[in-house]
Amino acid sequence: MSVFTRSRKSALVGVIALAGASALVLAGCAGGGTGGETSAPPTEERDLTLKIGTILPQTGSLSFLGPPEEAGVGLAAAHVNESAADTGLTIDDIVWGDSGDTDNKAYSTTIQTLISEGVSAAIGAASSGVTKLFLDDAVAAGMIVFSPANTSLDFTSWDDDGLYWRTAPSDVLQGEVLGNLVAEDGHENVAVLYLNDSYGTGLNEVFQETFTGAGGTIVEEQSYNTGDTSFDAQISALLASNPDAIVLITFDEIFTIGPALLSAGYPAEDLYFVDGNLKNFGADDKWPAELSLEGAKGTTPAGPATPEDFQTELNEWWTGEGNTELTDFSYANESYDAVILLALASLAANSTDPADIAGKLVEVSGGSGDGEKCTTYADCADIILGGGVADYDGYSGPITFDENGDPTEATVGVFQYQDDNSFVRIDV
Repeated sequence: MSVFTRSRKSALVGVIALAGASALVLAGCAGGGTGGETSAPPTEERDLTLKIGTILPQTGSLSFLGPPEEAGVGLAAAHVNESAADTGLTIDDIVWGDSGDTDNKAYSTTIQTLISEGVSAAIGAASSGVTKLFLDDAVAAGMIVFSPANTSLDFTSWDDDGLYWRTAPSDVLQGEVLGNLVAEDGHENVAVLYLNDSYGTGLNEVFQETFTGAGGTIVEEQSYNTGDTSFDAQISALLASNPDAIVLITFDEIFTIGPALLSAGYPAEDLYFVDGNLKNFGADDKWPAELSLEGAKGTTPAGPATPEDFQTELNEWWTGEGNTELTDFSYANESYDAVILLALASLAANSTDPADIAGKLVEVSGGSGDGEKCTTYADCADIILGGGVADYDGYSGPITFDENGDPTEATVGVFQYQDDNSFVRIDV
């Protein structure tokens, strides 16, 4: 594992090569700003009803991320409510909403609904580009925005009144993992196709800096815009550069781009994916079954390996709501932890006011530096109600927020596709 130190409103310091195909971990010290005060001994019992909503992709180019994210939110709320009799905190009926994408703009209706419903916190969006379009409105309304999947570097310094938080690490970390992975695999001349938005450009920039720093060469770089449906020119340019690997930083456009590259004879084992397009294609009718991705690799913020029993619980909750079984668990961990952290912060503050909750998120994540480690909501709640300081380590990792709402400890996993076009984690 490679360790980095992070300072206030700054990027990672230094570039360290990835050892083999292991995950890269970001670790650092928490800032000393908002949320640094520790809990005082309890003076009264809790009687709290926390209202949250979601603004996650049910439609649009990241819709495949919606089910696991919503399952994570729903399961976490269920676990919180199971302990309500002991803790005095209940999560009210969740206000479910669609973020869509920057093309269909479903977020514009959802954010106004969440504001009018008076939720303390909105879980979402998945897309950094989408969050940027509603974040100022949410902040003006005094609502917490807590994303399980935003990775843009821009949020670290966003003027958010301390109301923006995320359990996913910034693109700096994934870009370095990806760049080192491609270099460690022996590739020297690489082509890149990326989405021309804050996510794609940021991730592409860090990837290229890392890969070229390791001695590699970028032989071709192509981009496209949200809403584009034809990629013939970009694909032709990529193939004409005769690269020994192609990095694809895309969203759902992969269903057009991937098959086109494979049909042109490009070897699957030289393709690299990212969190925006790493999905179980074997379970998706949109992917041609005859086109194998065996050997292709990808990276995504993943936390520690997800226990099978947790995935089973996610599926039980999800199918219990009348949905078909989950085939992808991307960002389910981060979504679950977002809700647990909000509930713990509400307990610690003895309040459902968004500003009060935000003021305790650093503390309950371990950012104050003097908390007692705990890994379940019930155990952490016991610590808080007993007058102690809880330090929650969840399914997405230790988290440990800094004053900017960024996790200072995070892991990016490395995955590889099998012959059935599903992927398995290979860095654990």
